[in-house]
Amino acid sequence: MPAPLSPTPPAALEARSAIAVQGLHKSYGSVEALRGIDFTVQPGEIFGFIGPDGAGKTTTFQILAGVMEATAGQVSLLGKPPGQAQLNIGYVTQKFSLYPDLTVLENLRYSAGLRRVPAARWRERAPHLLGQVGLDAFGDRLARNLSGGMKQKLALCCALVANPAVLLLDEPTTGVDPVSRREFWDLLAAVASTGVTVVVATPYLDEAERCHRIALIYGGELQQMGTLASLRQGLGLQRLEVWAADIAQAETVLQGATVSGLVDIQTFGDRLDVLVTDPGVADQQVRQHLAQQQIHVDRVQHTTPTLENVFVNHLRQQGLDPPYLSFPTAQTGQTLGKVAIAARSLQKTFGSFCAVDHVDITVRHGEIYGLLGANGAGKTTTIKMLCGLLPASGGEIELAGQTANLSRPEVRSRIGYMSQKFTLYDDLTILQNLTFYCGVYGVPKRLQRQKINWVLETCGLQGQEQTVTAKLPGGWKQRVAFGASVMHEPDILFLDEPTSGVDPLARRQFWRQIRDFARRGTAILVTTHYLEEAENCHSMGFMVAGRVVAQGSPSQIKAEQPGQLVEVVTDRTQAAADCLKHHLETWRVAIFGDRLHLVLDDLDGDLPRVRQWLRESEIPIQAANPIPFSLEDAFIGIVQRAHASPS
Repeated sequence: MPAPLSPTPPAALEARSAIAVQGLHKSYGSVEALRGIDFTVQPGEIFGFIGPDGAGKTTTFQILAGVMEATAGQVSLLGKPPGQAQLNIGYVTQKFSLYPDLTVLENLRYSAGLRRVPAARWRERAPHLLGQVGLDAFGDRLARNLSGGMKQKLALCCALVANPAVLLLDEPTTGVDPVSRREFWDLLAAVASTGVTVVVATPYLDEAERCHRIALIYGGELQQMGTLASLRQGLGLQRLEVWAADIAQAETVLQGATVSGLVDIQTFGDRLDVLVTDPGVADQQVRQHLAQQQIHVDRVQHTTPTLENVFVNHLRQQGLDPPYLSFPTAQTGQTLGKVAIAARSLQKTFGSFCAVDHVDITVRHGEIYGLLGANGAGKTTTIKMLCGLLPASGGEIELAGQTANLSRPEVRSRIGYMSQKFTLYDDLTILQNLTFYCGVYGVPKRLQRQKINWVLETCGLQGQEQTVTAKLPGGWKQRVAFGASVMHEPDILFLDEPTSGVDPLARRQFWRQIRDFARRGTAILVTTHYLEEAENCHSMGFMVAGRVVAQGSPSQIKAEQPGQLVEVVTDRTQAAADCLKHHLETWRVAIFGDRLHLVLDDLDGDLPRVRQWLRESEIPIQAANPIPFSLEDAFIGIVQRAHASPS
């Protein structure tokens, strides 16, 4: 059974709380955005909100920040109503926090003026804040010329310039690369350790796992709340990671088999995740069923459930998981395994700047290939060259069997492209956008209504097709954009950060659709900053400064990492992180909620030194155990080593 909601705290607890919310309601006409939510947040706590678009997260933040009035209920921040506590609140909104035509320093100075920070104090505080986030060398750069990660760091500095007691962050890292996200969260942990209360909403469940407590909000109601450990324990399930020779066939077999206590099967690029009540019994039965169908099992690993497992399972129990609708295909698909996309020594220069440097990539029909990298690594430039939107400066491209004149209509008609920033026209309705793309892609008139209806039903937008696209939340817009890019059943599909800002439930549906297209023979090249979802790819390449520095399956890349990942548990997590960053490269030390992750090159030699350094700082270690590399850990290690040793 899911963990029960925490009861409304007694008055004594509320008096000690930085934030206390009771019976909070908000209505917009007949629409109830919030339906009586209760929670408290303690000083120095990082409290996370997770939930889909439209769940009520942004409404809650706006009420907490004092920019919107509640319909009913009580809200107290630092013992005051939100409107009276605004000078002690830092707020980073989801869409607008910076002025693009002001420089870094001008944005910071403007924020300080709004918050009535004395000039002398601002001059003292600005260099310190910018130094903390690595922006001290960019004070004169316009905000519009910053990378996504740099913009979010500057927005955080603007929120911190008045030294607030409460920090509200509404999806602050959407679209930010994994390296910048980890740096951002390390900074949040340091801020919280000084007593600042942090409330953060995020669609990234690996980020939410770094919060001290997490609340799942859906339909304006809090569904679950607790620590990561309590939410996992309340799930009452365990996870089997199954590596087998034919993952698609293994999934089909297990879905039709009788496995004791099987609750869920989720497919990734090179493994299945199977949620079960009794892992020992289920392990045996999984192996037996697959052996009967002559499917070789490489290995089965028992592990703890993820926060996504908790989230999805709870919503399914409430009947809130939308039905999956198969794409109405009219084609037979391409030959699996045939080369669809190939780049050989691909280059792109802009003046003296080399954006893409001798890149080699091969993607076959039926394959999902993930192109991963930090902001500015060259991913989007590579995709634009591969699909004929940007001329290459050097190298060779093969696309759908063609090597010349790749912008011809007969080649382009076989390609689907969902760009990072622009796919839909904001001033058109949903229906007008979908009709436009049917025309552009040459979808036969007799099939257009069927394809458009599929998009609307998949997105849950039936009856709302006359809505202007600009009014859609970001996650909904991404789902419509994906539908628009596949209605013509492309042989080759380019997806540039397709799930940015999409909630976990919709993201799972997204990837099921992507896998179905791949199984029908579509070759798919996808970029993403969400490395848990990158596990859905069959193979991937990591880009650093225009070069592909590592390629392979998710399992290969994790297995090939040098050294060992170690999880350290201590009751002084921030102090331990600060201590170890004096002795180790900073990227090797990361805070994950109430514990640390360390990347050590030599476990036997380095771990005793770690223990000694912490002992000398009088920081006790409760546990220190080797754990498998996650794809995020592998990515950050590869990127940092590549920067340290450029070739």
